[in-house]
Amino acid sequence: MAAISVDKFDLALLAELQRDGRMTNAALGQKVHLSTSQVSRRVQRLEETGVIGHYSAMLDPEVVGLGVIAFTSVTLGRHGEAEGDTFERAIAQMPEVLECLSVTGEADYMLRVVAPDLNAFSEFMMKRLLKLPGVINVKSNIALKKIKQTHVLPLDHVAEPAEASRRLVLSRS
Repeated sequence: MAAISVDKFDLALLAELQRDGRMTNAALGQKVHLSTSQVSRRVQRLEETGVIGHYSAMLDPEVVGLGVIAFTSVTLGRHGEAEGDTFERAIAQMPEVLECLSVTGEADYMLRVVAPDLNAFSEFMMKRLLKLPGVINVKSNIALKKIKQTHVLPLDHVAEPAEASRRLVLSRS
C-alpha cells in the first residue's frame, strides 16, 4: 500500500474530473481556482499514483441496444484457489459481464450483466455461464427501472474542513 497526500484542491479536481473527464486543464483551473500549470501537475500526479486509473466514455446501454441489466449471483461447488481462478479467467473474457465481484454471503460472486433482450440473456445464461466448470447455482435479478446510476465516488470522507491535507491510502492490484 502506498500513501499520497491530497488537499482540498486535489479533492476539487477529482470531483470535477469525475463529472467531466474531458474538461481541459484551463477549465479545471477556473473551477478550482488554480493555474493551468498547477492543474496539469496535480492531475499528472493523481494519474501516476493511481488515484485516477483511466478515462473513458460512458455509453447508455439502452441507446446502444442493451436493454436488459441483470444482477446475477454465482455459487461454485468447490472453493479452492484453482476453481476460483478458472471461473474468474472465464468471466474476464465475457463482454456481457460488466462487473464481477467476489462476495460474502450465500453466493461466491456477484455479476452485473447486460444483454440486448431476455432471449439473449437466457442464451448467455444457459449456454455460457451455467456451462462454466464448478458453477452449481446461479440466481438472477432483472432490473425493471433505473433509479440511480453514477460513477462519481463520494469523497467527503477524505475532506475534513479542519484539515488542509489528508492522506489517501492507495492499494494497487
